[in-house]
Amino acid sequence: MGKPCAEEHCLTVASPSETAITFADNRLLALLCGEFGRNLKQVEDRLKVQIVQRGNSLILVGDTDERDEAARVLEALYARLESGRAVGGADIDRELRLTPSVPSRQMNMFPGDDRLEIRTRRKLVEPRTDAQRAYVRALHDNELNFGIGPAGTGKTYLAVAVGVSFFLGGQVDRIILSRPAVEAGERLGFLPGDLKEKVDPYMQPLYDALNDFLPQRQLQRMIDEKVIEIAPLAFMRGRTLSHAFVVLDEAQNATPMQMKMFLTRLGEGARMVVTGDRTQIDLQRGTTSGLIEAERLLRGVDGIGFSRFTRDDVVRHPLVARIIDAWDRDSVPAADAGDDGR
Repeated sequence: MGKPCAEEHCLTVASPSETAITFADNRLLALLCGEFGRNLKQVEDRLKVQIVQRGNSLILVGDTDERDEAARVLEALYARLESGRAVGGADIDRELRLTPSVPSRQMNMFPGDDRLEIRTRRKLVEPRTDAQRAYVRALHDNELNFGIGPAGTGKTYLAVAVGVSFFLGGQVDRIILSRPAVEAGERLGFLPGDLKEKVDPYMQPLYDALNDFLPQRQLQRMIDEKVIEIAPLAFMRGRTLSHAFVVLDEAQNATPMQMKMFLTRLGEGARMVVTGDRTQIDLQRGTTSGLIEAERLLRGVDGIGFSRFTRDDVVRHPLVARIIDAWDRDSVPAADAGDDGR
């Protein structure tokens, strides 16, 4: 599985229990190893191999299958660095979860589809998993798209990035981001302060995403001019959202009536994205989630896409995927007792 030594890196079998990978670029090799070798240790711990650096080579010691898998992971991560992208703990964890039959060097499900590069003012955003790539493509192809899956899979982050990209490219005139303020029961009038002070704590994750994509002064100006609106779901009632990129986040906490109200706001030249996690429903017990209802009623409707994520798409800290697994295992009996996602 190695490359000839004349190329960027090569793999040789040094002995029956050792494999050596030689890399041409020492700077990239240092990034591959990580500070104090922490990236290598992450691979060692998971695959039960020993990795020793000798000059511009990494020596893998262990059983043949584990060495082969470690070599695959290291080559894939090095290729990522060669393309100018960073390598962090989440990237390594994701590579380690891939089976040998699905090498990550086949990164692009859609060769030549430059829509998978999301250009914003502050950064170039690329989906990292097959599900994320399919999701980004669906955001371009459908006027209404649902992104459903666990926390940390990039559902909202990628939707906001695509929205910013659409705005910068002149495809929409404004961006509208919304969430159900379920923690306050959407009874915001009972909270102290003006509307912005009441709403901001519930909308902060959306501000955080925007801050990643737009310079602070430009973002503030766009908010002041209402080119970007961030508002609770209840404030969507009675509006027609035209020529806008609209994102409803945390949609599992919308009731069926709220979901219908939101979806019927879609106006001319608009795109809508609805994101949510069926396992994090905060509605009162016995109340059906509008996200589950929408999925049941709208599946198969032309022009509406459904993108689904799993723990394999988690791009936060590697521990997040394991936390999700632990919670899911514990919640199986509760899920069997009903279908409200609790």
